[in-house]
Amino acid sequence: MTEMISATVLLFLIMDPLGNLTIFMSVLKHLEPRRRRVVLIRELLIALLLMLIFLFAGEKILAFLNLRTETVSISGGIILFVIAIKMIFPSHDGNSYGLSAGEEPFLVPLAIPLVAGPSILAALMLLSHQYPNFLPYLVIALLIAWVISAAILLMSNLFLRLLGRKGISALERLMGLILVMLSTQMFLDGVRTYMKL
Repeated sequence: MTEMISATVLLFLIMDPLGNLTIFMSVLKHLEPRRRRVVLIRELLIALLLMLIFLFAGEKILAFLNLRTETVSISGGIILFVIAIKMIFPSHDGNSYGLSAGEEPFLVPLAIPLVAGPSILAALMLLSHQYPNFLPYLVIALLIAWVISAAILLMSNLFLRLLGRKGISALERLMGLILVMLSTQMFLDGVRTYMKL
């Protein structure tokens, strides 16, 4: 049960829906509200499907690539640390995500990499390898994190009105600090396991 809660928190922090709010809104702003909701739900479902594939096939992917758990743990920790640093110190370069004006996003950039990015896919592979007997709990953890993220993104206008851009920025930085600690723990766990070999 504790593992499920910590997995849910970890996955939710990596998905970073609050950090993605403004990006999602800027990518979808040219669409009419009803179509925006349809596109958003479609992208979220694609991301969920991809994450479930990595959760169930994680063990086989690791075996196929001949990767050890420690490698995934250390590299996952590094990737998460970089993401956490970007959450704490966001850049203001205004990415256009390669979409031309009026183009409807499909798969990229909303589903991949904003919701189902390399860091969450690595984390899911690692979790499925670490807790092979708790796969149903990991599925529940992923679904809970995804539902909360989806709810936040679907209510983006409300969150932006309530918190304002500064409030969202402050929350994202707080989540970034938590993610720094989680990524450091993941990195140290990988190093500790490697040292025992």
